[in-house]
Amino acid sequence: MVTFNIKPVNKDITPSLQHKIDNKTKPLGSLGQLEKVALQIGAIQQTLSPVLKQPAIVVFAGDHGIAREGVSPFPQEVTYQMVFNFLQGGAGINVFARQSGIQIKVVDAGVNFDFNQHPDLVHAKIDMGTKSYLHEPAMTIAQCEEAIEKGAAIVKEMQQSGCNVIGFGEMGISNTSSAAIIMSLLCDIPLEQCIGRGTGLDDEGLTKKRVILAEAMIRHNNLEKTPTNVLSTFGGFEIAMMCGAMLQAAADGMIILIDGFITTAALLTASKIDPQVLDYCIFTHQSNEQGHYLMLAHLKAVPLLSLGMRLGEGTGAAVAYPVIQAAVNFLNEMASFESAGVSNKA
Repeated sequence: MVTFNIKPVNKDITPSLQHKIDNKTKPLGSLGQLEKVALQIGAIQQTLSPVLKQPAIVVFAGDHGIAREGVSPFPQEVTYQMVFNFLQGGAGINVFARQSGIQIKVVDAGVNFDFNQHPDLVHAKIDMGTKSYLHEPAMTIAQCEEAIEKGAAIVKEMQQSGCNVIGFGEMGISNTSSAAIIMSLLCDIPLEQCIGRGTGLDDEGLTKKRVILAEAMIRHNNLEKTPTNVLSTFGGFEIAMMCGAMLQAAADGMIILIDGFITTAALLTASKIDPQVLDYCIFTHQSNEQGHYLMLAHLKAVPLLSLGMRLGEGTGAAVAYPVIQAAVNFLNEMASFESAGVSNKA
């Protein structure tokens, strides 16, 4: 499997950044989380004047065998239909990305459909969807490693073209089920606390989902809980690719925008492979999917927004991007007490 050389963020520049932030024409700390974001981005880029270049969101799509077991109110075909929606520019992620000039790339990680060529579609299919982990592992270890490597290669190419800030989204009917099990195993949190309504299950559907996922965990109860084992047994090709993509983005010193429940499950897995990846992450929002706040707490993450969103696709990252840009702008453009001729406190 590919290895990632993620360097810890050098904090030597932090005092200088903090001094610059504290000497802006404002009371100390009055810009709240914007100040923390500015400090983080400046440290990642090792500069007092950071710049966000060619922002991008990569949406990874993949189908899940578990969808055939009745854990989602939507049929599996919705995955490929939504990929067409992304490519036509009509989905939520397209709308929010256009607003901020964010480039969108859509990746076929393992959709149960054969797509034609399209300039915005990356063909990286591992297989026509995963197997049902109610009966067998979702994918082989080799497939999991291939997905991680392909995700890394996609990000590497984007970084080399000039992108230095990247978010990730996903599409895959039933992928909240995968994320819930990954979370339960890697955070050591009871499964019931990790399972939510996904795309809108009613109470009966939620009960059925809990029963099926509990059975699946029993089926694999002798599993050694390494990140790759958990990912290959219960994950999706889109989740595995996101995992590799995040590790590569961190290795390349990029700013990583973390979206909602499924994306955070990919990051959780990546962080168990190399915890340094977390230094490069901005947590854009807290999803309304049950379990996300517990996963964020496990990662000691403070999300920028909490808007009750649970759409996925990278929409939380796109909606939060103007806030992140604002943090960079105040650091670069806001006057200091000295330059503005404003008296600082005594």
